[in-house]
Amino acid sequence: MQQFLLRRLLRAIIVIWGISTIVFVVMRLSGDPVTLLLPPDATQADYARISHELGLDQPMWVQYGIFISNMTHLDFGQSIHLRQPAFQVAMERLPATIELATAAFLLAVIVAIPVGVLAAMKPYSFWDNVAMFFALIGQSAPTFFLGIMLILGLSLHLGLFPTGGRGDLSYLVLPAITLGANAMASIARLTRSAMLEVIRKDYIRTARSKGLGERLILFRHAFKNAAIPVVTIMGIQLGGLLGGAVVTETVFSWPGIGRLAINSIYNRDYAVVQATVFMTAILFVFINFAVDLVYGFLDPRIRYS
Repeated sequence: MQQFLLRRLLRAIIVIWGISTIVFVVMRLSGDPVTLLLPPDATQADYARISHELGLDQPMWVQYGIFISNMTHLDFGQSIHLRQPAFQVAMERLPATIELATAAFLLAVIVAIPVGVLAAMKPYSFWDNVAMFFALIGQSAPTFFLGIMLILGLSLHLGLFPTGGRGDLSYLVLPAITLGANAMASIARLTRSAMLEVIRKDYIRTARSKGLGERLILFRHAFKNAAIPVVTIMGIQLGGLLGGAVVTETVFSWPGIGRLAINSIYNRDYAVVQATVFMTAILFVFINFAVDLVYGFLDPRIRYS
């Protein structure tokens, strides 16, 4: 188990370093932020002064060394536009994203797992066809399209929910449905597939031949063995919800880390973009690390593979 944990931890460190390096390079290829800070009539001396203050006049490899050194101390520098520490700015927006992603994830799990199990228990029935039809729509519909349709139908037409912003529980409903729709569909379809595969096994037929109740067979034998791929997709989807809330936060004006990252990219605010991406990568890697641990406990063979 110790070697298993060390391997996963080493992979996590490499992933975080790789993501941070890619963002560092891409942001510097996107353009010079100094041109956005200075007026059109600025002189070359003004340009040189601002570049020196931001450390952008140094060679790329020097900037990268400073970035990696500061990153180990969670220091990403000052936001160019907000004039605050970039990590602090990202931390202020993080709770909103966690709130939205958690609500979307819980909604997806609460709906998807029962739907997937029931569809597997009655394969190719009317219920199964209806459930998989809506799951296909949930996976296929673009997030921005679904969000706009919910706003038009439930907010503007029926007046049931606010159109955007963050407030009480009513503000959370539409963004959570929009963000969780794809995850809900993926979890439901995989749950159905995993259950269909398990209930055809010999030990399920043996349990039925012994006269065990269908509910006992379903939850103690079938679902427990089908849980490994379901847990995997749940972990992947949770990480995706945290890192992929950009579109949903933009559509619903949700003040989260994804919307902050988009605005910072437009403004070429290097420090804030690097802080938000680093924070998102940490969350995603941590969730996948936790999934690996659960995976190892559910199936001991994985720990030794």
